[in-house]
Amino acid sequence: IEQHRTVPYRTLPYPAVVQKCSSGIQLRPEFRMQSRTNMSFLHAGRHAMVQTGRRAMPSAHAAGMSMSTSLSQRHHAPGCGCGCQHGHQHGRQRGHQHGHQHSVHVHGVIGKRFVSNEGIPQIDIPKPTRELKVLKVKKDGVDILHDPLWNKNTCFDNAERDRLGLRGLLPPVERTLEQQVGRVMRALRREDSDERRNMFLQDLHNRDETLYHRTLVENITEVAPLVYTPTVGKVCQEFGDQYRRSRGMYFSTQDRGMFSSMAYNWPHDDVHVIVVTDGSRILGLGDLGAHGMGIPIGKLALYCACGGIAPHRVLPVMLDVGTNNTELLEDEDYLGLKHKRLEGDEYYDMVDEFMKAVTSRWPNVVVQFEDFETSKAVPLLAKYRHIYRCFNDDIQGTGCVTLAGILAACRQAGDSITDLRVVCAGAGSAGLGVCAQIVDGMVEAGLSREEAMSRFVVLTSKGAVGLEDGVNGDPNHKRGLTEDQGPWVNAGVSDGSSLLETVKQFKPTCLLGLSTVPGIFSEEVVRAMAEDCENPIIMPMSNPTHKSECTPEQAYKWTDGRAVVATGSPFAPVELNGKTFIPSQCNNMYVFPGIGLAASVAGVTEITDKMLYLAAVACADAISDEEVAEGRTFPAVGRIRQVSHQVACKIIDEALRVGKTTKIPSNMTEEEVSEYVAAKMVRTWW
Repeated sequence: IEQHRTVPYRTLPYPAVVQKCSSGIQLRPEFRMQSRTNMSFLHAGRHAMVQTGRRAMPSAHAAGMSMSTSLSQRHHAPGCGCGCQHGHQHGRQRGHQHGHQHSVHVHGVIGKRFVSNEGIPQIDIPKPTRELKVLKVKKDGVDILHDPLWNKNTCFDNAERDRLGLRGLLPPVERTLEQQVGRVMRALRREDSDERRNMFLQDLHNRDETLYHRTLVENITEVAPLVYTPTVGKVCQEFGDQYRRSRGMYFSTQDRGMFSSMAYNWPHDDVHVIVVTDGSRILGLGDLGAHGMGIPIGKLALYCACGGIAPHRVLPVMLDVGTNNTELLEDEDYLGLKHKRLEGDEYYDMVDEFMKAVTSRWPNVVVQFEDFETSKAVPLLAKYRHIYRCFNDDIQGTGCVTLAGILAACRQAGDSITDLRVVCAGAGSAGLGVCAQIVDGMVEAGLSREEAMSRFVVLTSKGAVGLEDGVNGDPNHKRGLTEDQGPWVNAGVSDGSSLLETVKQFKPTCLLGLSTVPGIFSEEVVRAMAEDCENPIIMPMSNPTHKSECTPEQAYKWTDGRAVVATGSPFAPVELNGKTFIPSQCNNMYVFPGIGLAASVAGVTEITDKMLYLAAVACADAISDEEVAEGRTFPAVGRIRQVSHQVACKIIDEALRVGKTTKIPSNMTEEEVSEYVAAKMVRTWW
């Protein structure tokens, strides 16, 4: 006791053990003395915090460990470990605040005496599910409230407010994280438009990342469309008008030569995933320049919610190479550089400098290319995919998730992927990437690559890419086919044939829409397809919603309910002839969080085509029998974290087989991989 007199009472680890007296502090009378023992504890300091399975929290016990004596602690309260303050309800006098009643047996050496509270009645507690992790906060007072990574607003209890200098800076009421999520959802539902709901969520993201991601995780079906497609398209269009706070990093042409040093301006040393765009092809909206930054921000919110990657380990990036959008160049609120886009070697040199800078700062980072125009996306992927941990979501991610939808749709239609005949409206990077991924799936199923590619007809804005026979004037050949379009020429149709003519002549079993041309899947086209196909697979993939080639309601109606439908944007269930049809959203969020998660936690050095195929299979296999009966081609969005886990495990298993991992033992079994990935996903802030 003598050694503790100079220690402020609020910093003692167990107020239950000691009490104030005239000379300082003394043992409470109910604690009996026992024989001496040699016990010690770790000195965590005033700013110690404990990480639970849901978030990192300041610890009353850890905070009390900042004294130089040998007061030790031993918990017979398994759910507590080192004394956290979240999730259970401990006795307040012992400095605990979790969500269920929790008792603590205290033993310790004070001076030369051993104390215990074992004589006091205790309350049974649940068995621990995991060990708690102590983190250290370098801030206090108002600085914590202004840091969205640490701020938890009214979730701070009185002990934390005292210890961290927050008393008086917050309303006196205490709210659990669950209560805060409920309040957020009630306020969100009061907003009168999706754009206003997105702004509300952005404001929340800027002040409390834990609450933001917890809200997203627990309400993923309702909130995901607000933070990403379809709402994010409108958000990008209004990015300059609605700008509030910088998030992520901007590498522009005026920073050339300084990218490597700029990377060190980012405060976090352990970035696992970067999503980067140059804003040249934002969804179906075209060139939005620097205002395309909303896309990486939205994508990474889904990485955190769906893939279980901690918010401080992701980084959204805008490569500002200029814009060719005349309206933006004349807009006084445009936030990017007002010059035409870089082209040629100057452009590729800038991307080179960026890739070298971020991989030098974070050697194990995974870089996802997002919404680059086709003429840049394809050569960039070819250049970097075997050098860095990277992938292009529009080419590989969209192709992978579409293949997953195709596999599931074939099962529903009673067909095999080897029998598939595809007409794809759209010959850009997304359209050709999807077709290439489906071809890989057909080859895996037994077809030759030549035979598989003959099952496809792709259409540009000029019509079908077909035989140069002069029937329609050969518009694609006259304009000139790109290097990527050339291999997709199908001699079974005339070049320039319309979509309707192509459907009647080619007789497809699957209609893919990646054209961003709304309504191109007309009633005449869909009915013509349904005449020769019992269960036509119709996938209008373009987004946002108003860019969709047709609606699910139209597809079901025009095929008398026989169609198997998956869409790029979310649509409501459809009632037809007394039956409810639930169209699935064929969204990249089913695969890209799992791809990034695998590369992040296992150090997968290269994302191969085989890994993408296995990811598609894992996604398709995740569909339950109940979901199949509802007509879904993808699992319910509410199970997205389970899907991400399965996708990541399949990729890691393949990476282990071919020796492309750097962070895990090469002899891990599938069961061990599953447990490892699950543990990594659990270790999040929420």
